[in-house]
Amino acid sequence: MRAPIQNFRDSAAAPLDAQTRDRYLSSALMEEAIYSSLYEGAVSTREIAKDMLREQRAPINPYERMIVNNHKAMLCLRELARQPLTVDAVLNLHAILVDGTLKHPDQAGRIQNPADERIVVWDQTSHSAVHTPPAAVELPERLERLVAFANGDDIEGDRYTHPVLRSILLHFQLAFDHPFADGNGRTARALFYWSMLRHGYWLAEFISISRLIYQRPDHYRRAFLFVESDPQDATYFVCQQLELIRGAIDELHGYVDRKRRELDTMRSLVRRRDDLNNRQLVLLDHALRHPDAVYTHESHANSHRISIMAARNDLQSLVATKLLSQGKRGKKFVYRPVPKLEAKLKL
Repeated sequence: MRAPIQNFRDSAAAPLDAQTRDRYLSSALMEEAIYSSLYEGAVSTREIAKDMLREQRAPINPYERMIVNNHKAMLCLRELARQPLTVDAVLNLHAILVDGTLKHPDQAGRIQNPADERIVVWDQTSHSAVHTPPAAVELPERLERLVAFANGDDIEGDRYTHPVLRSILLHFQLAFDHPFADGNGRTARALFYWSMLRHGYWLAEFISISRLIYQRPDHYRRAFLFVESDPQDATYFVCQQLELIRGAIDELHGYVDRKRRELDTMRSLVRRRDDLNNRQLVLLDHALRHPDAVYTHESHANSHRISIMAARNDLQSLVATKLLSQGKRGKKFVYRPVPKLEAKLKL
């Protein structure tokens, strides 16, 4: 049965232990950063991008820089959501998202002005303009109104605006206005997450709407086009986004069930050992399925949202119990699964 969105504040992740929640949160933030960038044209693979974020490797091209920026922005949103939205906060968020990726760096963190060549949304397939945003002279006022709407009360007079609806409309309106030279879609999706967190939907951090957008890009684009062609009726976009959110919740429930089964299987495999914590069990489960995997202090720390010292202790303990081998790659310590790992786990 599909999870009702009204229960989104406290569903799915609640039954997980804290270590598993932290691991999934870390993974979900990476997923959103990666797929939001891939949708906007970044060229990379999910695996390479995740390894880069886990190991905190410096990006080597603008595409990787876009992914790093998206991840940094996602990490900032929890703190940003503690305060009402401001115009400066939107501009700063945009500056984070496009840092080091623009042809003209001075365009980071500022809306277009009448002297700029106004951005137009272009369909690469039909080679035609599909959306001409409002004139640049209107943008300051429109952004002020967007911020006021973001900070509005759920009940104003006799009108009630559900927080999820408000979050979706923020996403739509920023994308519709297209106030920046680049990075409008990424900023719009970041504002959706800000609004969800601001209204107490903490579970929003655990889902990636961009992954589902990336998988079905035509549905996303068509929702915008339907609004454009039907006197600004945003119902099309709202329905499409609600379907995405439901899909993301379903994925989360599937992940929770799968992880619970995997941990139960791993615990039964090492039931004679009581010296392994959940993080180590997760790593060993991964190592059994990926015998050529390489782990570092940074990758383990970022996967589980723990300190480098705690990550080092986890890995060194697995070396001491002869479940991982330790080596060096340059100046960095690396860890690999030992041969015949499954047999050694059963000892």
